Amino acid sequence: MATSSLRIPPQDVDTERALLGALMLNQTAMYEVADIVIADSFYAGKHRVIFEAMMALYTKGEPIDVVTVSGKLKERKQLTDIGGAGYLSELTGAAASPGSAQHYAHVVQSKFILRSLINAASTIGELGFQEDREIEEILDEAQAAVFKVTNSPMLQSFTALKDELSEAWERLEHLQKHGGSIRGVPSGFPQLDNILAGFQKSDLIILAARPSMGKTALALDIARQTATKHGTAVGIFSLEMSSQQLVDRMLAAQAGVDAWRLRTGKISKDAEYERLQEGLSVLSEAPIYIDDRPSSTVLSMRSVARRLKMEKALGLVIIDYLQLITPLHSRGGDSMVQQITEISRSLKAMARELDVPVIALSQLSRAVESRRGKPRLSDLRDSGALEQDADVVMFIHRDDKMNENSDRPGIAEIMIEKHRNGPIGKIDLRFDDSKTTFLSIDKSDFGDFATEAKVGESDDSSPF
Repeated sequence: MATSSLRIPPQDVDTERALLGALMLNQTAMYEVADIVIADSFYAGKHRVIFEAMMALYTKGEPIDVVTVSGKLKERKQLTDIGGAGYLSELTGAAASPGSAQHYAHVVQSKFILRSLINAASTIGELGFQEDREIEEILDEAQAAVFKVTNSPMLQSFTALKDELSEAWERLEHLQKHGGSIRGVPSGFPQLDNILAGFQKSDLIILAARPSMGKTALALDIARQTATKHGTAVGIFSLEMSSQQLVDRMLAAQAGVDAWRLRTGKISKDAEYERLQEGLSVLSEAPIYIDDRPSSTVLSMRSVARRLKMEKALGLVIIDYLQLITPLHSRGGDSMVQQITEISRSLKAMARELDVPVIALSQLSRAVESRRGKPRLSDLRDSGALEQDADVVMFIHRDDKMNENSDRPGIAEIMIEKHRNGPIGKIDLRFDDSKTTFLSIDKSDFGDFATEAKVGESDDSSPF
């Protein structure tokens, strides 16, 4: 054990010297390595200082050579610390092949990743002795330490604008060729995708309604359709219903059979059996993963989602529903507002870390029923943090559930009341009670979405 503790961490100082020398000899080299290494990638402290000076020159568009780097270090009063201008000249001599900067950068970065793993292991070892803390907090920190290394191998400090512009042009070309294809995760409902352009990565989407309006049904429809039609891997955290109940609902919707008769074993028609077999076949290939633990915390869900992200290329997370999530730091004096605020912040952080859209179902306050009207943002139950943290807020309104004499039986309005990066608006879907599924209405499928959405109307709640 004593011998292992004295081992030198993975490093290659000679390659670091060659990389820095190549950057001063080859003026285009920084473009090749800026998204591969950062200052912390270097093992030698003086090499980190030199690279930071080079990055300062690079970001201002100034040339990188012995004279300019020396001047920048002198300006920062660091030239003596790294060995003076003479050391910079030595570095240029260490670059056997100035054109191999990218290769040098990959070697340096690989050593850094190995050191990062060692540091993560050390962090996890220290966490194991913190017996006074909540076990879920400790596990989350441990997994985050490893996830940071494995999920971000390049650990880049910035994104080069030229790369982003190139990707943007390719995306625009694709949208033009395919008639305005959506950019995010498709919902399976053309009208909804027209307004949202799909669910975007790192977005927190709140889907809210009063009980029995169809929140779970719509969420399952989205999960089923995006998984079966587009191959999106979906993680569903069901805190209210068992996985078997969810499966029965999705099977009834997919096969187009009566959900109650399916659950009670009263399917009798041969045609329905055939549809059930077809539905089973389709759903068996769908990348849908269900966690139905009734007392999950955001940390435990994030842990499962991390594994799905790494192993199954997770593309969408659905949580049913937000008010049933167990707060991690719940204290006796905490109000429900404080608890929901903590949960809301944590869900947004999870969406950003995993870089996938997170759809969280939420209850609405009773104020909607009291006034017998349509829901609005102020009706989000227990916390204004939901309205603030969410990138998209959608409501389900069914007039036939609120008014006995409704002239819109079976019609559900999906109201987009907040859309941080686009228009707000509404669409109509038909709800099939017997099959517990929402259906697109033919007359709206191919209509101009400008007739549904309030195009150009900005979202006042957005900070942008």
